[in-house]
Amino acid sequence: MVLRLHNTLTGRQEVFTPRHPPAVSIYCCGVTVYDACHLGHARSYIAWDLLRRYLWWQGFAVRFIQNFTDIDDKIIQRAEAEGSSVEVVTERNIAGFFAEMDALNILRADDYPRATRCLAQIQAMIARLEARGAAYSADGDVYFAVMKAQQYGKLSGRDLQQQQEGASGRLAADDTDRKRHPFDFALWKRSRPGEPGYPSPWGMGRPGWHIECSAMVHQAFGDTIDLHLGGADLIFPHHENEIAQSETATGRPLANIWLHNGMVNVDEAKMSKSLGNFTTIQALLDEGINPMALRLFVLQAHYRKPLDFTREAMAAAVSGWEGLETALQLGEIHGARLGWTDPRQRRPDQHEAFANALDDDLNSSGALAVLFALARPLRSLARRLQRGGNVTSQDRGLEGTWRSLVELAGVLGLEAGSILEAAPGTGDEAAITAAIEERRVARQNRDFATADRIRAQLLSEGITLTDRPDGTTHWLRA
Repeated sequence: MVLRLHNTLTGRQEVFTPRHPPAVSIYCCGVTVYDACHLGHARSYIAWDLLRRYLWWQGFAVRFIQNFTDIDDKIIQRAEAEGSSVEVVTERNIAGFFAEMDALNILRADDYPRATRCLAQIQAMIARLEARGAAYSADGDVYFAVMKAQQYGKLSGRDLQQQQEGASGRLAADDTDRKRHPFDFALWKRSRPGEPGYPSPWGMGRPGWHIECSAMVHQAFGDTIDLHLGGADLIFPHHENEIAQSETATGRPLANIWLHNGMVNVDEAKMSKSLGNFTTIQALLDEGINPMALRLFVLQAHYRKPLDFTREAMAAAVSGWEGLETALQLGEIHGARLGWTDPRQRRPDQHEAFANALDDDLNSSGALAVLFALARPLRSLARRLQRGGNVTSQDRGLEGTWRSLVELAGVLGLEAGSILEAAPGTGDEAAITAAIEERRVARQNRDFATADRIRAQLLSEGITLTDRPDGTTHWLRA
């Protein structure tokens, strides 16, 4: 099979064909850093981390960009409420974001552009839209003229005329007084007294929400990217407006495929602060929930479907992870006793089933079914060995099952970690780390003979290396 993804723009699954294989360009809408990340953020970024890992596993060279919106009305309001500054609010929440994403084993993006650090690019794109007659200024604000955009509404399926007719009473008078059309949107917002602002050709102000992503995509990749990612709540107006301003500015498609993840429900009600069912990532981790169990919980549902959070479902995920963890650690704990020393051992049939599942629009539940099937005999073996049972020839034949489980679980970002790395008395962790660093430098210098020699030497000592998509190397003692 080949990877097929559901393109929101066309409403159907399409074969994923990057523009310049094996390179893949991906832009993911990031967080507005005015508050702590919630379960909805975990759902979104775990889904896109899976996509990134799977593409890497299939041999693609992925460049992944994710932004931070670090200037926004909500941030300004939060700073005022706290009696602090925009910088204090944003830096605190960015630090929290990284800590929580790292805990969930979400690979870091190749770059995290911030709105306040891309002002030149943002202003250049606004000026370009002005030159094309698609933007106009009004009292220090700059608006995009939606009537200048071809096929406005093509992503969300919204008809502009119907929206205008149904907009009565929903638009503030001060907006309509300055706008030429009710659905024109801000590219640049003038600073009010006491608000932070940045110099621009239109006076002191700050960028609108939508323009920052368009400018960042263009800066990182040019006119068109392979994949644009985000939550379903961003389809309109954010992504619709991104398309309008980018494609009006460049005359080219912004993205070939648009992917959107479903929302989170808590006890069958949409998660929201107003309902009091708002759950942060940190709150769940503070309860002692293993981050890998939380990741497993998210992956059990297809990324486009609503994710229903209940305590019962979370408890089931915790139990499921404990079983997987036992199987994943089996070779590390008992590998020497079992005679598992051949890193080439795999279960090709299970690799094929795993790939077939993910090729079907990232069917993560199907991929997890493969993992649990691999884990079943390994868990039984672990229980028997813990009770003092003897090793049989059939047990030795499970090496390929274990190595496939470790590799495929890694594609899903489910990693048990190394017990023996942290265990006292192993004594040679520093030497292993030094050898891995020497190999990294050799690979960086394209000295593959030296890199292969180091890997072979470590393997002869019972150390298996796994290179990860973020450039790090994980080791296990067989």
